[in-house]
Amino acid sequence: MEKDSQATSSDTSIEKEGVISQSLSKDGIPNQSLSDDHIGIENISVQPSKLYEAVSALRNYGFNYLQCQGGYDEGPGKNLVSFYHFITVDDFQKIEKIKEVRLKVFLKRDSDLSIPSLYEIFKGSDWQERETFDMYGINFIDHPNPKRLLMPEDWRGWPLRKDYIQPDFYELQDAY
Repeated sequence: MEKDSQATSSDTSIEKEGVISQSLSKDGIPNQSLSDDHIGIENISVQPSKLYEAVSALRNYGFNYLQCQGGYDEGPGKNLVSFYHFITVDDFQKIEKIKEVRLKVFLKRDSDLSIPSLYEIFKGSDWQERETFDMYGINFIDHPNPKRLLMPEDWRGWPLRKDYIQPDFYELQDAY
């Protein structure tokens, strides 16, 4: 795996490869297995350039629903992260346990913050990607409507970044 070009989290420990990570590796998609979350969901890190390919593979493995896409900031001077939570949606009467996986893309704050949009694979990513752009400044390449969702179009900056400074030109409205 090309470790030089991929930002990694200082807060996430590397684990032995999980089942889905192994499948991605067998299909020639470089990835890094991260520690499972507190309820045992496999977490996988992929490079921005391999995101679309990895998600296409997950779709072929049966992960047919993007439950959540979002972002977070690891802190000033650290990475911005775009995450994706996929599940398998099928006949719920036959399923004993829903299969789940989470992909993460770590982006260095001072580098290109562009990653492929998943809109062509999952139409439901539309507003989720727009919100992540609006709050963190992560650009989604080939998104059909890449504009702010929550903030005014002329808003400066990315309000959920931990290094964000409130601009002087917007005053809080009187709530009464």
